[in-house]
Amino acid sequence: MNKFVWPVRVYYEDTDSGGVVYYANYLKFMERARTEWLRSLGFEQDVLLNEQGLLFVVRSLQIDYLRPGRFNDWLKVHSHLLERGRASLAFAQTVRRGEQTLLCQAEVKVVCLNAQTFRPCPIPKLILAEITGDC
Repeated sequence: MNKFVWPVRVYYEDTDSGGVVYYANYLKFMERARTEWLRSLGFEQDVLLNEQGLLFVVRSLQIDYLRPGRFNDWLKVHSHLLERGRASLAFAQTVRRGEQTLLCQAEVKVVCLNAQTFRPCPIPKLILAEITGDC
């Protein structure tokens, strides 16, 4: 799976007083898309936490806002794995209205952490085996 696309509807609660998607909500849309990508591979984050004591957290991101999303828009969050390290994954993510209208784009680095120590730990081999062909 080289790319993952997750649809999202813009609700009133996602907008600011100007009627456009509040900038921080794009980060929520991207987070949900990465969670759904992991779920589509057969991994639930609560199970990873409870059974393996690990979690994935955002370490860094770079985002550019290009056009506004508006109330009731149907958007698509595109996620593409750029690289994987021993304990990290880097994603390119975009949010689009339709196929052509790019609203924002980001590069997001996610790190696998030991849930008790909050120190980086290796991504489990089972997960790496599922994403081997992605980048």
